[in-house]
Amino acid sequence: MRDKTQTNSAEPGDRLIRVGAIVFFLGALATLVTVAPLFLHAKPFPTYMFGLSMLMGVGFLIAGAGVLRSIAAGRRQARAGR
Repeated sequence: MRDKTQTNSAEPGDRLIRVGAIVFFLGALATLVTVAPLFLHAKPFPTYMFGLSMLMGVGFLIAGAGVLRSIAAGRRQARAGR
């Protein structure tokens, strides 16, 4: 049947979810790098490193937007199928 979804097909919002995950993990890495000197009793990093830690939240929002876009596309597809 041709109406089945293929496993490798890209749905609306998939790219946003992937980009959001990458940005989130970059923010998590920046957070670990920023917090490490506190435990190692070393000189703290500059303030902009704390700003890079905010990438975790940005990535979470991007991925959330991708999920919402996927949900909206699924609803449109379900309405068109009726």
